[in-house]
Amino acid sequence: MSGTGRGAAPMRDVAEREETGRAVVVSFKERKQALDGMQRVRTSKQLVMGAGFLGLLAAGWVFPLIGYFIPLCMLLGIGVALFRGRTWCNWLCPRGSFADALLKKVSPGRRIPELFRSLPVRVGMIAFLMAMLAFQIVRLWPDAYAIGGFFVLLLTITTGVGILLALFVHQRTWCYVCPIGTMSSWVGAKRRPLAMERESCTECKLCARVCPMQLEPRELKYAGHISHRGDCLKCGLCAESCPEGALSFRGLQKVRG
Repeated sequence: MSGTGRGAAPMRDVAEREETGRAVVVSFKERKQALDGMQRVRTSKQLVMGAGFLGLLAAGWVFPLIGYFIPLCMLLGIGVALFRGRTWCNWLCPRGSFADALLKKVSPGRRIPELFRSLPVRVGMIAFLMAMLAFQIVRLWPDAYAIGGFFVLLLTITTGVGILLALFVHQRTWCYVCPIGTMSSWVGAKRRPLAMERESCTECKLCARVCPMQLEPRELKYAGHISHRGDCLKCGLCAESCPEGALSFRGLQKVRG
């Protein structure tokens, strides 16, 4: 009886390890499927918005009044940020969707230089574009068609710059100097912040690999905050990719319980 008892314990240990191993494999597959599903849904939305963006941009050269959707996007982006952070830039922003859904395919995906993330550059871009916008509106007033045409021209030029940055650096480089994005990041910096169960983080860096803005969620483990946290798009890809379920957005349930 005693021999049988001694032999049964190792067998139970082996069985438990095998069961744990199978559970890990199943759990990994489930997480991978959930992440793939989330990415497919997000990409589908971005394809629609990106195609619509190109259509509007082209139509704007024929119907200048279409250009007024630019200040509308500015108001919507900042308005959404007041309550939900920089969520607008995830897939609701037509140009951001165009960048992720289409430009990503031809972008080398290099690290975005810190220069583009710096406060002086972002403030300078806002000041320059807003000053030019104000000057042109005053100069063209009250010709609604001429003002709308200028909006279309401005959007075309900045989109061209964004495409060049995507081709040589990363598809979301422009998003760091975009005035709407910058103001949204300031307004919504503390809205729906990403949270971490620090003891669960293994620093695998999967969260950083899937982040469209190249943020480093693992910084939460030691610093307690993320650099450029206002630029988080709240897309949820980092939380879904985490093998340990360590990431979640405050005020929301975890992506995985």
